[in-house]
Amino acid sequence: MPKPRTKRQAIRDERKAKRRDKALAAQKTSKDAKRQRLNDDNDGGIGDQEPAFQDGYDQPQIRIGGPPPDREFFGMLSDQEQEYFRSVDEQLDIDDFPSQEERDLYLASVFAEAEGKELKLACSQSCSRLMERLILMSNTRQKKKLFGQFGGHFLNLIQHRFASHCCETLFLQSAPVVTRELGGERDDVLTDQDDPDEKPLPYMEELFLLTLDELEGHFGYLLTDRFGSHSLRVLLIILSGRPLEQTQTKSLIHSKKKEQISVPWTSNSSTDLTAQLRAVPMSFNLAAKAIIAQSISDMGPTELRILATHPTGNPVLQLLLELDVTLNLKADDESGEMTLLWQLLPGAPDSLKDATTPASNFVNSMLYDRVGSRLLETFIIHCPGKIFKALFKHVFGTRIHSLLRNDIASYPAIRVLNRLSKEDLITAVQKTLPEFSKLITLSRFNVIKALFERCQARQASSEIESLTKTLVEALGSDPKSLVPKLCLPESSEADGEKDEEPLQKNHSALVSHGSHLTTAMLAIPGSPSRAIQTSLAALPEELILQLATSSAPTSYVLVNAFSTPSRNKAFHKVLVAALRPHAFQLAMSNHGNKVLNSIIYIPSKGEGISIPFHVKELMMEQLGEHEQELRDSFEGRRAWKAWRGDLWRNRRRDWISWVKELDSAPEPVVPEPEPKRDNVLRNGNGNGYSDTNRAKETARNFYERRQRKRSFESVY
Repeated sequence: MPKPRTKRQAIRDERKAKRRDKALAAQKTSKDAKRQRLNDDNDGGIGDQEPAFQDGYDQPQIRIGGPPPDREFFGMLSDQEQEYFRSVDEQLDIDDFPSQEERDLYLASVFAEAEGKELKLACSQSCSRLMERLILMSNTRQKKKLFGQFGGHFLNLIQHRFASHCCETLFLQSAPVVTRELGGERDDVLTDQDDPDEKPLPYMEELFLLTLDELEGHFGYLLTDRFGSHSLRVLLIILSGRPLEQTQTKSLIHSKKKEQISVPWTSNSSTDLTAQLRAVPMSFNLAAKAIIAQSISDMGPTELRILATHPTGNPVLQLLLELDVTLNLKADDESGEMTLLWQLLPGAPDSLKDATTPASNFVNSMLYDRVGSRLLETFIIHCPGKIFKALFKHVFGTRIHSLLRNDIASYPAIRVLNRLSKEDLITAVQKTLPEFSKLITLSRFNVIKALFERCQARQASSEIESLTKTLVEALGSDPKSLVPKLCLPESSEADGEKDEEPLQKNHSALVSHGSHLTTAMLAIPGSPSRAIQTSLAALPEELILQLATSSAPTSYVLVNAFSTPSRNKAFHKVLVAALRPHAFQLAMSNHGNKVLNSIIYIPSKGEGISIPFHVKELMMEQLGEHEQELRDSFEGRRAWKAWRGDLWRNRRRDWISWVKELDSAPEPVVPEPEPKRDNVLRNGNGNGYSDTNRAKETARNFYERRQRKRSFESVY
């Protein structure tokens, strides 16, 4: 928590003010230096005309939605109040309350103390985190009262640097309440113990609608506001009923720099309602349509193109486009009310046939833009089928192989591959195969991964064989070189310290994409998995260890290899034998820890996946020699727990029985090659497993359970 203002703080504020004045002066000077419009008349109708600028000069960015509203100041907390709320934050973080009742009483006292100071807390740099934590721990009544305190100020709060996070948390935590109240469940009804003069609280649906009424008329401006755009995204996701806990939703709501506020407990467990689609009232759908209409009502083609390439406005426009298509999926008549989809692509799908139409120009301009291509991805995913067919036929189909080579356009092209039929996908693969060496040279491993996965999904087996053969030839005609070149590329040395960080990031991206391609090929039965398994089995011991400990993507290659069946009975044994001398090093590694923990679950006997039991025992003995060192580190404790080290040290027989119990799990079936007909039908039940063998295994399991019971009784 920051200390009270000092002389040093005053000096810093003065420097900030000087820098701000210089920036404003420079901005004013640049505006004065701009060339004037050609139609510089002062007649009354000039504001309704589109301004024309001289050739050779870029049009300045247009402010969308009018000027921002005036900011409000809600005051500051005193030193005594800051000290009190700091102690509250520490107390809630420790969470040493003896019972839930005392927790609720303490939280109620904190809300009583904060009454009338909610706006100051939300706008305070030191106490806004506490306000977020209080919202996470609050019950329904307390959330509704916060809506009442914030009401009338939401427009200013969502544009505030700190208060905007409090508003987002309040919206997200209140969304499940709407679904519960829609089903007739209310937990904020007044009881006999409450104040009789207290008025009953409204439904949460009404509070959200009142908030939207307060923001009405300012949606256009909030689209590009640095903080308000995040709150607008949250409101749109809540109105649509989308899951709140999905990774894609979180990345759309929050930035990468968002600080995660954790709480030891919450008053209402709403995990089920946030992890799945939520039921929302019809008024929310109407409100979402109204927001879309108001946001784009005053925008023309120029403003939409600017917004599509705006770093802040583009994510909101993606969400608006997705909701527009979802809510109006049945509205196929273009002559009806103009929606965002038809504003972006006027006259589609017929207009896409001509390369000079505004719709075709918009798509082509977004293809190679780093920000605009993300909007194009969203459009490709959610657009109706008739528009996608025209888009592929006239824009992507003839040049899909060249788009897949481009650093930016490859991402929309991958989205196109995900929607292609089997016939169109085969055509795209045939066009791409001659360019495969260029994809390898440019390290477009994500493109190759998409081709493999889509061919597997469409059951294009001949194309899978062609892709595998071409990939092996492009990487040196030796299957053993696949994994080293995909997952362990040689990093080029930086010439100077200035370029070292970008090169390191580029190398990490290459390793990640190559590892994902390797994992995808492992999951495809046939030649792709055989090629990767051959390459993994041929790796020397040091490279296998590097694969397990260098990064998370490479470690998951081994984790997936351990769970993939193989026709080579020695495949899993070779990998584990190379890692066995380094068991302690793997246990202490953040990434190798996952590889080591997956080894214990490999069955000792099985068809396609197995390692001998004595190998696990030797690795456990090596871990036991470093028990104290393992207990002193987080990764070591995790490995010791996964391998059940305490059971191994105290009751060796029980540990052996536990390891052998893992063999009773269902054995994976090797999908290829296809079994011969006489082998399948040799015992009459079609699974190659005789009734006699099944009876012997049942008797053996019964004997082992009886032996474990006797050993357990002898210990106690």
